[in-house]
Order: sequence, then structure tokens, then C-alpha cells
Amino acid sequence: MGSTVTNPEPAKSAPASARPGYGQLLRTRGAWTFLLPGFAARQPFAMLTLSIVLLVQHTTGSYGAAGATAAVTGVSMALFAPYSGRLADRHGQRAVLVPGVLVHALAGLTLTALALAHAPLWALFAAAVPTGASVPQVGPMVRARWGVILGDSPLMSTAAAFESVTDELTFVVGPLLATALCTTVTPAAGLVTEAALTLAGGLLFAAQKRTQPSTERAGTAGGGHARVEHASALSVPGVRVLVVTFLGIGSVFGGMQVSLAAFTESIGEPGLNGVLYGTFAAGNMLSGVVCGAMAWKVAPQRRLLLGYTALALAASALWTAHSVLLLAALGLLVGMCIAPALITGYTLVEGLVPAGARTEAFTWLTGAVALGQAAAVTVAGQLEDRLWGGAGFLVPMAGTLLALATLVTLRSRLSAPARSRTVARGVGHRSPVAVD
Repeated sequence: MGSTVTNPEPAKSAPASARPGYGQLLRTRGAWTFLLPGFAARQPFAMLTLSIVLLVQHTTGSYGAAGATAAVTGVSMALFAPYSGRLADRHGQRAVLVPGVLVHALAGLTLTALALAHAPLWALFAAAVPTGASVPQVGPMVRARWGVILGDSPLMSTAAAFESVTDELTFVVGPLLATALCTTVTPAAGLVTEAALTLAGGLLFAAQKRTQPSTERAGTAGGGHARVEHASALSVPGVRVLVVTFLGIGSVFGGMQVSLAAFTESIGEPGLNGVLYGTFAAGNMLSGVVCGAMAWKVAPQRRLLLGYTALALAASALWTAHSVLLLAALGLLVGMCIAPALITGYTLVEGLVPAGARTEAFTWLTGAVALGQAAAVTVAGQLEDRLWGGAGFLVPMAGTLLALATLVTLRSRLSAPARSRTVARGVGHRSPVAVD
């Protein structure tokens, strides 16, 4: 299906001496048309898991059943997200997003109704699968739209940082909103609100046609490039390396969630869990803001290697913490190491993957974080139950060290291959021009 929209002219590159910043980024023509509805549409992503846990625990009285239902949703999302991204690259974001948000809202409301009706666990699992599979991949879609309006501008790295900060803000606001709704209104209010926000925000985002990446086929425009544009993003070796790297990052998120909760419970201060996790998230947001404001002279491949080494070292020290203050300090440090790795990974996709497959590539990375998080939650919980208090912190250490070993071994695959001008920029990255 060919594109029916005309992409805006990409932003021109700033002078070499210019220092790209958030103000310049947010003044980019057309940016706010997709940023505001995009933020509303991605907010439910951070509400879904906690809303399911609070509702199912209320109706079943079991945290095990609640966690299992949430895990089914997370794994389903991780497995189906890349396929959703590939469809968006081929047929356009609107064509995928509109039916997707409708299915997600219906599935979420069905899961809510089943939980309130005290349906058996298998029925909750059955509803959790489509709920997770249809989670709209708005974050990757927003990143793809930045590529449309910025082109080769130095602001692309700033945009990657801005998106990382936005993701972190989402994961601060979303859980707070879900908790407030489920505890002060009704246990079902979180999932109902999540479905409503997904539907409203997703439809508004899909309506912004002007910044949607084009889906013109290279083979019909100049011949010979159709296979490259429509090959899976996972066929790119560098993307596979980044997927492993992001799995390690997901292990940090999942391991921290379980282990911080277990630690605060063991010292009789469960209320500190939110404070400690908030400190971890604040470190992530702070370093993301700083990264986006810097004009980097170091190649992104080298930045990722150095930044990930720092993350693995910081995560390896978590299990040694035996006081709240030390754990808060280490959590802040780990958080500060995550954002640079995320930002650099997303930045590398711009050079590794043709524009016609970037949304899929972004969803592979997002799905990898979700899958790593789901696995880490499960393993860390088992370690906390079967070993000693704080054993769950071994999961972030193991996850990041294994990912670092892969990154060091296969770092050469992160270099962008030589491509022609049309393929490098991608037929969907600009309005077609006669360059062949």
C-alpha cells in the first residue's frame, strides 16, 4: 500500500559549532502535532501491568495469580510488538494503529469483566494474550516520526534522548495514576482508564498523517531495492546485538522492581520501595536530559561500549548493599547508566537500518526490554524466596554482564554498512526524489 501523505521537509543540519538542545528540538516544525497525542497514547503502557496486578489480586486474593496474568500480558506484548512494527513499516502507522487500539481497548475491558466475574485463571490468561499482543507501539512510532522530520540533522541524538526521558516520565506517572485509581476509586478503574487512554490517544496520534513515515516501495520507484527495504530488521546483524544489549537492560528493570520490594519488606519499611525506585528512575531521567543536551564527538559504537561497561559494573554492586542509603546511591548510579545505553542504542538504529524497517527495529528493542524485564521478575522472585534477602540483585548483575560480553565480542557488527544514498536514507524517510 503506497503512502497517501506528503512528508514534511526534514530539518536541515545545524552548523558543526551549534549545540543541539531540547529547545531547538521542540521548535521543529510539526513536532508537537504527534508529541502530545503520542504521550497520551503511550501512558497506558506504564499503567497496564500494575493495573492488572491490583485488579486480579483484589478479585482472587493471590499475588501469584496476579503476577502470572501480568506476565502473560508482558510476554505476549514482547513477542507480537516486532510484528506490529513491521506491519507499520509496510502499510503505514495509521493502518496498524487504528485497529490495534480498538482491539486493545476491547481486550482490556474483557479482561476487566472476567476478573470482576471471578473467572478461572485460564480465562484471565486467554484475555491477557490479546491484551498484551495489541499494546500500541507508540514509542517506536514517535521515534520513526522524528526521523521523518529531522532527516540527517544532529538533533537526531537529542530526539533519542528526549524520547528516553519521555519513557521514564511515563513510567513514573503511569504507576502512580494506576495506583491512585485502583485504591481510591475501584480496583477496575486502572484497566478501564488504561483502555480509554489507549483508544483516545491512539486515534488522535493516528490522525496526524503529515508526519507519518512514507510506505512507498523502493522497487516501484527505482527498482532493485524492494528486498532491502522489506527485509526484517532482525536480519541486520547489528540489530541482533542491540536486542541482546536491551535484554540486559530489561533485566535491570525487572530485578530492581522485585529486589527493592523484597529489601524494603525485609527491613519493615515497605513504604520506602517507592522512594528507592523513584531514585533509580530519577537517575535515569537526569542522565537522559544531560545526554540530549550534549554535542557528542565520540562515535556511538564506542559510547555504547563504554556506557554499558559502566552499567554492568554499577549493577554488579547492587547485591552488596545492606543499608537504605547505600542502596539508594547505587540505584541512582545504575539509573544514570541506563539512559545513555538506551539513547545510544536507538541512535545506532538510524545508521544500521533502512528507514523502511526502523519502526520494526525500534519495536524489537522495546520488546527486548519488556522480555528481559518479565524474565528478571520471575527469576529474581525465585531467588528472593529460595536464597537470601537481596539475592534478586544477582539478576541485574548476570543480565548486564552477559549482554556486555556479547556486545564486546560482536561490537564490529554495530558499524553501519555502506549503502547507496537511496537505501541509506530509506524511501520512507523523505519525499521521493530522482537520485537513481
